[in-house]
Amino acid sequence: MSQFDVIIVGAGGSGLATACSVAENGGQVLVLEKLPQPGGTTGIAVGSFTAAETGIQRDAGIQDTIEDHTVDAAKFAPPEIESENNSELRKFFLKESATTLDWLQSLGVSFVGPNPEPPNRVPRMHNVIPGAKAYVAALQLALRKFGGKLICDASVDQLLQDESGKIVGVNARVNGILTEFRAARGVVLASGDYANNSKTIAQYKGDQFQNIEGINPFATGDGHELAQKVGAVLVNMDITYGPELRFIPSSKKPFQQWLPVSGVWSKIMSAVARHLPAYAIRLLIKRLLVTWQHPENSLFDDGAILINKEGLRFVDEKIWPDREIGVANQTDKIAYILLDENLIKRYSQWPHFISTAPDIAYAYVPDYKRLRPDVTIRGETISDLLNFTNIDKIALESTVQRAFPESQGPWLLLGPLKAYFTTTEGGTNINQKFQVLNEQEQVIPGLYAVGQNGLGGMILWGHGLHIAWAMTSGRLAGKILMGK
Repeated sequence: MSQFDVIIVGAGGSGLATACSVAENGGQVLVLEKLPQPGGTTGIAVGSFTAAETGIQRDAGIQDTIEDHTVDAAKFAPPEIESENNSELRKFFLKESATTLDWLQSLGVSFVGPNPEPPNRVPRMHNVIPGAKAYVAALQLALRKFGGKLICDASVDQLLQDESGKIVGVNARVNGILTEFRAARGVVLASGDYANNSKTIAQYKGDQFQNIEGINPFATGDGHELAQKVGAVLVNMDITYGPELRFIPSSKKPFQQWLPVSGVWSKIMSAVARHLPAYAIRLLIKRLLVTWQHPENSLFDDGAILINKEGLRFVDEKIWPDREIGVANQTDKIAYILLDENLIKRYSQWPHFISTAPDIAYAYVPDYKRLRPDVTIRGETISDLLNFTNIDKIALESTVQRAFPESQGPWLLLGPLKAYFTTTEGGTNINQKFQVLNEQEQVIPGLYAVGQNGLGGMILWGHGLHIAWAMTSGRLAGKILMGK
């Protein structure tokens, strides 16, 4: 048995932020990560951080207020979803975000921007350089500097309680060996969302969604299950971001992973990035855009169709979420988007784009041909398309004749794509000290939750809020646990 002040379950963004904060404030901290490396969903994100009243805004001459951000944050989700929001907790979070951005910069994380994202009335989206892995690298280095401990290949099986019900530690399998770890001040759940837990998705959203995958295949809701076993209340478990269609990731590393995220080269690149003209920044972001953003619904409104590996059109593409459910029920859960010559021309220039990071970068047909040739097939005839796929030719020709009776070619096939849940909004009910609550809204002593495990009923739609919450909840929870 090993003794620490604080044990953290999960080494994604929120877990690493919590660990750094604990260690920075004098605590002995242990982070347990089930995978061979840290990062979690944070490590595969674009990495935007949305906040108001920041120093970067002031340097850019942007006047902003927390009150305005609080109002604008309520405009992203549909009214029926926004009505479920914990408004007090979200306002508390937004007040602390700018301080968190300063803290991250002090740890060596660099940002450019801010960039606009309507309906935010002013630019608030700060883009991390070179990408979200910079958070992971900087926090790991800081944790090492402050004397914290990280163990990977360590899956937590159980929260340990004493006779009074207080959480006092965990049982974890470290490289397959069951090991007990004790925490004097508390255990923090920071293991991400449940977007890829089909059982949980079916339980709260319905069986029709259970074939839809999470964008992070390792996001299986481990922290949610651990919390529930000791009496925690889970809120907003039926609310998800998605499902939405996305092209499958390239077998090559995304562009941001080519770039240094620590050391002298990272500092040089960050310094250079701040002086790059806006169009150069947009080119960098566009490389991420064609990997992570979903194809616009307008494609289907304008007549593009979805086909499966059998060459059949299988769903009304204009109806959400039937479209995504339909894709998830096809062979290998994949489908393709087919465009005729008119749609190719239409989606090759403004204002008709295939995907977007709003008001920052827009990706058109030529961008996909250049940056994602693995999901972009152009052919003068249908037969040309089939030289690169295993789609049934006879069925596809029949499908095309019915869908595009006036078209002769050229043709564009985009895919394969899948239906994904990007993230989930359900989490433990917490107070503003990040303590987990039970059904009677009483504190479960010794148990804390941050990030996606500790959303507390908040709705965080819009780019950059989930990462801002992951980092802010981690920073604050660490201070609270150490009595600061």
